Amino acid sequence: MREIRTEDAVGHILCHDITQIIKDEKKGVLFKKGHVVKEEDIPALLSVGKEHLYVWEKQEGILHENEAAQILYDICAGDHMHGTEVKEGKIELVADCDGLLKIRREALIAVNSQGEMMIASRHGDFPVHKGDKIAGTRIIPLVIEKEKMDRAVQTAGESPLFAVLPFKKKRVGIVTTGSEVKKGLIKDTFTPVLRDKLSEYPCEVIGQSLPGDEREQITADILKFIDEGADMVICSGGMSVDPDDRTPGAIKDTGADIVTYGAPVLPGAMLLLAYIQRGERRIPVLGLPGCVMYAKRTVFDLILPRVVADDPVTREEIAAYGEGGLCLSCESCTFPNCGFGK
Repeated sequence: MREIRTEDAVGHILCHDITQIIKDEKKGVLFKKGHVVKEEDIPALLSVGKEHLYVWEKQEGILHENEAAQILYDICAGDHMHGTEVKEGKIELVADCDGLLKIRREALIAVNSQGEMMIASRHGDFPVHKGDKIAGTRIIPLVIEKEKMDRAVQTAGESPLFAVLPFKKKRVGIVTTGSEVKKGLIKDTFTPVLRDKLSEYPCEVIGQSLPGDEREQITADILKFIDEGADMVICSGGMSVDPDDRTPGAIKDTGADIVTYGAPVLPGAMLLLAYIQRGERRIPVLGLPGCVMYAKRTVFDLILPRVVADDPVTREEIAAYGEGGLCLSCESCTFPNCGFGK
């Protein structure tokens, strides 16, 4: 690659895309990499401020930005995604299905720490939909040493940085606690919220029970739903430390493996997450605090997509939700860390 005056570039091959930006009208490629410059192109090139151009001279051990972008894409691309055509040295990754985005975060940071290259992505452990952009890759300069790209490949390791876990069909049982609901003293406004949130995923509600505040009955209802083939059981309400709030104890009485009772997320600190093993089936049981009923976003929105994607949730991962786990009720939702968007 060498630099020449634009007026002297006729007959030479461009080694990079030339971008044209017209305010409120256009941002796009005026001339693509590989274009052979013609006499009539000179005024257009000068009009976008290109008094000098880089023309291609292939050098041993030096990669063009498009070649480097392909290497970064190969580092990133996992299951259920594809890449766009390279444009201006950038390739974007696009989801092929609805699912949960998983990121090897330490490897992503390690590659981005190499310098002269970047991989930008959405937040991991959040849902993506078919056609959503997942990430974009490019190098910062126009050319880069092959040795640096080889080092990036080695740093990334053998597994792709990104994967999309497809959502699985789930049959859900809802256990609505509270004597006031069972006796009809108040209207059940919790279950409609749960149904709305579940409808965003391939979930089927197979039934609802109203055990009141009886600990033994709550336990029995959870186990009954599992015997009926539920892939998930959600218990709504009764999650605080009041004497009449018996849901946590009832879930424990099922013999479930309690991952956590409590999460560093507001709203949603009183979440309980557990799993019940039935042969090869591992059925999640969620105890949801009352905030899920009235707050737009809560800890339930963090856990639900992972559960539907069969992505096991650990105590350490829940602990990590503390950073970004405070909802600020922004007009443009930033909880947590803009993971949901508006």
